[in-house]
Amino acid sequence: MARPFDGYEVEAELRPQARDCAFDLEQALNSVVALEARVAPDAFTAPILGTERLGNGAVIGANGLVLTIGYLITEAAEVTLTLNDGARVAAHPLGVDAVTGFGVVQALEPLGLPALPLGDSRQLRAESPVVIAGAGGRTHAAAGQVLTRMPFAGYWEYLLDDALITEPGHPHWSGAALIGAKGDLVGVGSLSLEARSREGPKPINMFVPIDLLPPILDDLARGKAPHAPRPWLGVLAQEMQDRVVIVGTSPQSPAARAELKAGDMVLAVAGQPVADLADFYQKLWALGPAGVVAPLTLAREGDVFDVEVRSADRTKLLKWPRGN
Repeated sequence: MARPFDGYEVEAELRPQARDCAFDLEQALNSVVALEARVAPDAFTAPILGTERLGNGAVIGANGLVLTIGYLITEAAEVTLTLNDGARVAAHPLGVDAVTGFGVVQALEPLGLPALPLGDSRQLRAESPVVIAGAGGRTHAAAGQVLTRMPFAGYWEYLLDDALITEPGHPHWSGAALIGAKGDLVGVGSLSLEARSREGPKPINMFVPIDLLPPILDDLARGKAPHAPRPWLGVLAQEMQDRVVIVGTSPQSPAARAELKAGDMVLAVAGQPVADLADFYQKLWALGPAGVVAPLTLAREGDVFDVEVRSADRTKLLKWPRGN
């Protein structure tokens, strides 16, 4: 019977070796499970993220608490975990944090797996050795290293001040576990990126550092939002030639209602010039809570004009299962 992680094997020469690890490699890899989520077709995130999502999760609690990346389980009506031996267990989504990107689910039956201890990702530096692990055991894990730490601004109004960038690129990065030298969990996989080198482009990954989790874990595990909702416009934006450019808007979003268009350049927020994508988000979020009016200065086809967009609480557009 096919398992959800079949087909995502890591090249043999990149796989970690037990002899090179100062911890029980097999035990640590057994704590990484595959995660499948099903979302209703009319869910707000369905057009962008799909109705069937596949990734990974790491067991962080002896009671079956599993940490993953939040976009996998946002609006999920059904979640299934698959262990390395093929056993399948239903789970319930508990919470998603839009600020960090973390999500947690609760297994509805005993997993019989050890919890990965939470490490200290603040100790990681360039060239720190790590194991990048998807579900499926050693054939789905890579012996890698941290390339760098850097701010990361996502086009969907997301910002990490200190993201972990790793290599080699993993074929099944979503929710993958970043395991440190002590066999502890130091990050959760979020994105596949591309680095340029003399040999040409090479895949790398972005991980959310685990030190962001402890302050919010209790709230997430109780299904409580750990942060007040930030003002959300619903713009999809990128940096192009040192400018912040809108490349699209989310349906039903404040930006769509205000008729912001692809190609609009964001020059300023509340009269303050915007330097880059991170600066745009920081100035937007500094205006106040969700619902605040955002005064924007835009450039469109050679014209510069001001527009006021009333922000929103994005979570109010999302479907959540009963019990959350």
